[in-house]
Amino acid sequence: MKNTLRILAALLLINTASFAQKIPADSIFANFYKATGGKALWDGVKSYSLKRSYSAAAAAPYDANITVSLPDQSIHKSKTIMKRSFVYTVKGNEGWIKVPIGQRMDVKDLSQAEQQNMRLEMYDILAPFINYKNRGLIATTVGTETLNGVQVNHVELQGKGAKYNLYFDAKSGLLVRQRETQAGVETTTDMSDYVKSAYGISFPSKLVEINSVDKKPVTIKSAVTVNAPVNVELFKR
Repeated sequence: MKNTLRILAALLLINTASFAQKIPADSIFANFYKATGGKALWDGVKSYSLKRSYSAAAAAPYDANITVSLPDQSIHKSKTIMKRSFVYTVKGNEGWIKVPIGQRMDVKDLSQAEQQNMRLEMYDILAPFINYKNRGLIATTVGTETLNGVQVNHVELQGKGAKYNLYFDAKSGLLVRQRETQAGVETTTDMSDYVKSAYGISFPSKLVEINSVDKKPVTIKSAVTVNAPVNVELFKR
């Protein structure tokens, strides 16, 4: 009986010590901001434009141009596949898609679910934990793990309609993997090759993405421009 009590006490001490060693999620986010240019610069991001190229085995490559205005809660995304451009836009409480049909563009409303996904994407593209508390998300430190031979800090970020598992390099503070779950689909993105933008924040220029539906890795090359003037014509229906 005494031996059993000793074992239980030892396990309790181990669990307590492990819990105490967990770094608060906000501290992990702060390390990321520090490593990528500083919180003041991140707080100053009002708009950004992103150019991306996508490539995958046995699939046609395509490009995407994305423009986001955070104060207006607006996002415009144009996907060009084999010289055909499909345009997705959310502005305020509205959302629509423009589909090329012959020489004209057919305009259709996006569903509420599609609009919500794009509103999440406004932040996901840069960092899903930006202003997370005011967006109704809860962050919890899961613990320290090993990923590809590197020690990482694992944070779970959860809110209405989405859950994120975020993995930060414990030494550099950089986000190296994001696992997002939406509508039963899990998408894992590995991030690397951080490059400093002209604005001053660093951003991963290479991503490898795979989801639980297609199960085919997609390589994404990215370049970001921050706080450049937003072309209002992009957000006209």
